[in-house]
Amino acid sequence: MKTFRFISISLGLMSWLLLAACSGKSNKADLGTYETLTDANVVEQLTKFGQENPETKVTISTSMGVIKVRLYKDTPLHRANFVRLAKMGFYDNTIFYRVLRDFMIQGGDTRERKIKTDKYGVPSEVKPQYFHKRGALAMARYDDEFNPKRLSSSHNFYLIQGVVHNQESLDDIAQSKKITFSPEQIKAYTTIGGVPSLDTKYTVFGEVTEGLEVIDKIANVPVDPNDVPVQDVFMTVEVEE
Repeated sequence: MKTFRFISISLGLMSWLLLAACSGKSNKADLGTYETLTDANVVEQLTKFGQENPETKVTISTSMGVIKVRLYKDTPLHRANFVRLAKMGFYDNTIFYRVLRDFMIQGGDTRERKIKTDKYGVPSEVKPQYFHKRGALAMARYDDEFNPKRLSSSHNFYLIQGVVHNQESLDDIAQSKKITFSPEQIKAYTTIGGVPSLDTKYTVFGEVTEGLEVIDKIANVPVDPNDVPVQDVFMTVEVEE
């Protein structure tokens, strides 16, 4: 079970937060303009929101640098959900609460947020052309035992760091996970790296276009036994265009 620490904001961090809040344009909307999402209406509401909010470029400003992300148009529910949360200000001043070196960094949850999520899951949009290469953006989810429909979390996301694999390693993973890697996957995993063992299980809905080095910085911070960074790494998320 994950554990979360209460956030203590230092004067230095407060200065960073103020700078982040003042930089760039703000497109945060009034929370009263958002419909409540449930498992029953999530497809209808996210489809509608996505049509009205077509943006695909997002900036994740962290206390260790800036990460720019492109969201995929053909994972429309996940794209709309992430844009919706960003425009709500849901991710602002939250932390990367789980960090696994050579694997991924995860954010989107913390006890201290003022904005609460609705109770819903996002239907899976796993696409073979989108996989867990270095820099991939994907949504977390509960295991199949508790989540047979493989619904994505409403808000918990992760960014892939990963490692470079050789062909033997990929063959072992393919055999154990009963999956087949395409030539594009093999090329990516043997050059830039990633986490191929996660493929087909989680929806990848975007990729980093700038700031891969920031993922490396965050992935290498000291963590406690629960994989929580010893020193909080904060983020603010803005939709650009």
